[in-house]
Amino acid sequence: MPVTAIYARQSIDKKDSISIETQIEACRREAFGEEVEIFSDRGFSGKNTNRPDFGRLMDEIKADRIGRVIVYKLDRISRSVLDFAKMMEIFAENQVEFLSCTERFDTSTAMGRAMLNIAVVFAQLERETIQLRVTDAYYSRSHKGYYMGGRVPYGFKLEDTVIDGIHTSKFVPDPQEMEQIKIIYKTYSRPASTLGDAMRALIDAGFLTTRSKAPWNTARISEIIRNPVYVKADADVYRFYAENGANLINPAADYAGTNGLFLYKGQDGSGEKSKQYDLKGRDVVLAPHAGVIDSEVWLICRQKIMRNRKLATVRCGTRSWLTGKLKCKKCGYAYQVTKSGSAKAGRYFQCSGARYAVKCKGAGHTIYAAEFENYILNQIKKELENFGYLSDERKQKDPKTKEYEIRIAELEREIENLLNRVTFANETLMGYINERIEAADAEKQELKKKIAEGAANHAAGERDRITDYINKWKDLELMDKQRIADILIDRIEIGENEILIFWNI
Repeated sequence: MPVTAIYARQSIDKKDSISIETQIEACRREAFGEEVEIFSDRGFSGKNTNRPDFGRLMDEIKADRIGRVIVYKLDRISRSVLDFAKMMEIFAENQVEFLSCTERFDTSTAMGRAMLNIAVVFAQLERETIQLRVTDAYYSRSHKGYYMGGRVPYGFKLEDTVIDGIHTSKFVPDPQEMEQIKIIYKTYSRPASTLGDAMRALIDAGFLTTRSKAPWNTARISEIIRNPVYVKADADVYRFYAENGANLINPAADYAGTNGLFLYKGQDGSGEKSKQYDLKGRDVVLAPHAGVIDSEVWLICRQKIMRNRKLATVRCGTRSWLTGKLKCKKCGYAYQVTKSGSAKAGRYFQCSGARYAVKCKGAGHTIYAAEFENYILNQIKKELENFGYLSDERKQKDPKTKEYEIRIAELEREIENLLNRVTFANETLMGYINERIEAADAEKQELKKKIAEGAANHAAGERDRITDYINKWKDLELMDKQRIADILIDRIEIGENEILIFWNI
């Protein structure tokens, strides 16, 4: 038959502390002469449950040998609301009553059970408070650029450092691994290159495997290219993340083109589901380590990854490298490639508006794909002649241009923040918002004008080498041709008697 248990605890034997003997005596009075079993822990804190006799008591309860537990005071058995709630769950499962002599907390009564429910509520509050404190601490430390643990990115190793008096770690380049990172970015930044080209470049250079001895693959290379830890973060990088909806923790003025970046999921969980590609709501923080890859090269690679993913989701493009570029000038629908059953006809472009209510007939005559592709290729060659031979060498930007770009990024951020306040603004505040937006926009336009004037003093400036790829066009794969078309051409509009090419160059 289950017996009554008395539990007593004393962490330190002091004059003003209640001795274990005094606790047991008070509990015996509440047992009214019943047979009791004594459990006591001397010299143990109540902040956790790591106590010998407490563990023995719980074992006896689970073995159905205890029917009631009496303590002198609640904090004698537990000083943690969370631990206390867990303990009460076990008591309830084993139909064990609980009594505290001092607080008159007795689960055999309605009031006692109500007190138990209150204890459970406080336990939940403590759980949530602990979780919130941990989360806040994480984001506070991450926003200051502290190393937050986890896998060290390929190309770096850890070095001890001190930030704001706090001992932490920062990344420093690993010479051999960083050589491979540079090969990846240099290869992939070329207009028609692919992830496969970057992988083959590594293998040709003798780098067959990664740090974990796994063979290089395009998925691993794609992960490296998306990681901003390598970039020398400047105003262009700041603008890239701002335009893609990221939370920029540091001001634009701090993006001086020296430090790398850390990318975290947002504090509200943003970016968690599609963390590989979606940047909206992600937190971007300047890291304490120096960046390695020039921002221009990094942005070319990063935007290329984004563009290729979008293309993969919106078009098959298995029949022409112009797929997705052709628009009907009459109805606005896209031209699509249709393959005829006739060997003579082969492939031809057809306005997709013909399938919808507009019943558009497009140009009104058959546009054979092979002939049209050759025509566009010749137009590309003519357009490129205006620029001569496009060099792979990058020119340094005018220092003034860098300052202008940083200021423009700050103004864009300010305008965005002001627009977010419009919904809750009264008439007076609206007047101020309108006035400030107009002033900020005017300054922004003036800075853009200065950048344009500076750019006019240079020849064509900072373009990738494409001419070589055009000269070996027949040897390129379809996807490579599509990528070059994406770089050069925005869209092509087809009318009844005209073809309009809208260039990106």
